[in-house]
Amino acid sequence: MTEGTYSTGTRIRELIVTPIAFRDPPLLNSSGVHEPLALRCVLQLVLEDGTVGLGESPGGSARLERLQTAAKEVVGRDVFDTTALLAAVDDALLPSVPSSHERGWTTSAIEVACLDAQGKLTGRPVSDLLGGRVRDAVPFAGYLFHKWAEHPALDGRPAAGDSWGEALDPAGIVVQARLMHERYGFESFKLKGGVFPPEQEIAAIEALREAFPDAPLRLDPNTAWTVETSVQVAERLHGVLEYLEDPTASIPGMAGVARSTGLPLATNMCVIAWEHLRPAVEQNAVQVLLTDHHYWGGLRRTRELAAVCEAFGIGLSMHSNSHLGISLAAMTHVAAAVPNLHHSCDTHYPWNAADDIVRPGVLEMRDGAVRVPTGPGLGVELDHAALDRLHRLYLESDIRDRDDAGYMRRVDPGFEARLPRW
Repeated sequence: MTEGTYSTGTRIRELIVTPIAFRDPPLLNSSGVHEPLALRCVLQLVLEDGTVGLGESPGGSARLERLQTAAKEVVGRDVFDTTALLAAVDDALLPSVPSSHERGWTTSAIEVACLDAQGKLTGRPVSDLLGGRVRDAVPFAGYLFHKWAEHPALDGRPAAGDSWGEALDPAGIVVQARLMHERYGFESFKLKGGVFPPEQEIAAIEALREAFPDAPLRLDPNTAWTVETSVQVAERLHGVLEYLEDPTASIPGMAGVARSTGLPLATNMCVIAWEHLRPAVEQNAVQVLLTDHHYWGGLRRTRELAAVCEAFGIGLSMHSNSHLGISLAAMTHVAAAVPNLHHSCDTHYPWNAADDIVRPGVLEMRDGAVRVPTGPGLGVELDHAALDRLHRLYLESDIRDRDDAGYMRRVDPGFEARLPRW
C-alpha cells in the first residue's frame, strides 16, 4: 500500500490496553477450578480523528506484556492497512514469542479493534467487512460445568455463592441445564468433563439425554482420559453425543481414538495453529474443529480456517473461554459470516455477563442464539464506568495469571493436575 492512500484521520494515535478482573464462579475442570476472578485485557485503538476501535483479549501477565509491546508498533499506521500492521506486530513479538499460536493471541485482539474502527468509519458492521452475514442470529450451546455452590472463604475473603448453585452429580447437571434453558433458551448443551471418573460423567450425559430427548449434546473432558478410556466412553455414548471433544491428548492420540469409534471427535487443544492442520488431516484425528479467533490470529484468519475445513470435510464449531461482550460480539460477527458452521458455538457468557464492560441492549442471548449486531463495527459501546471498576478490581487483587490447579490445591492440598487421570 502506498503512503497516503487513506486520510491521515485513519491513522492510529494510540492503543490503550487495560487489564481487568471480573467475577467467575467455581467451575471445575480437569486442571482444577476457576478462581474467584477471571482476567481479560480490553483494547481501545484510538485514531487521529478520535474514532475508537474495541478489542478484547485473554489476560495474564505474559499476554499483557505482549499487548503493550504491540501498542508501540501500531502508532502511526493506517487502520485499514491491517496486513502490514499485523505483520509488524508479529515481527516485533517473534524474537521472544516463537509460537505462532501465542502470537495469535495478540494479533487477533488488535485485528478486532481495527475492524471495529473500520466499521465505524464506513458505517458498516464487521460481518459486512468479513463478506456479509449468512445468518441473522448465531446459535450457542448451554455450557454446563460441575461446580461448587460457592467459592470457599480464603485469605480473609468471605465465601461467595451465586444463583446457579451446586452441580456435583448428574442430577445437579440436569438442574443447571434446565436453568440455562429457562434463562437463555439453549437448545443444545456441552458438559465440561474430566472432573469425575468417566462412569459418573457418562451418567450425567445420559441424565441430560433423558431430560432433553432432542437436544444435541457434547462432552469435553479436556484430555483427562487415555486413548483406551476414550474409546470405551465413545462406544458407550455413540448415538448419544453429537461429538466428543478432546478426550485424550495429541493428534496421534486423537487419531487412535478416531480409528476405533464412529463418534465424531472435536478439538480446540491439539489443533490450535496452522502447522497442526496437515498432520490432523493426514491422520484423520478430528472431525470437528472448534475455531477461536483469539487463537488463530483474528476474524479474517478464522474465515480462512473455515474454508480449509470445508475443503477437507471437517465440521466447524467455536471454542470459548471466560469472556465478556467485546469478544462475544466478535465471535458473533465471524460466526455469522462463516457459511459452514455445522454446530452451535460455545460461550461462557452466561457465567460472566453480570460484569460486562459493554452497554446492555445489543447482545442478548434469546432462544439459545445472539442476533448479529447491525450497528457500525462490532455494534457495541464500551461502558467506561464498568471498565474503570473492573480495572480497579484487577489492581486491588493478587491474581495476575490464571492458575486453576493452584487454586484447587489451596482447597484440596492433595489435588494433582496429572493428565491423563483415567
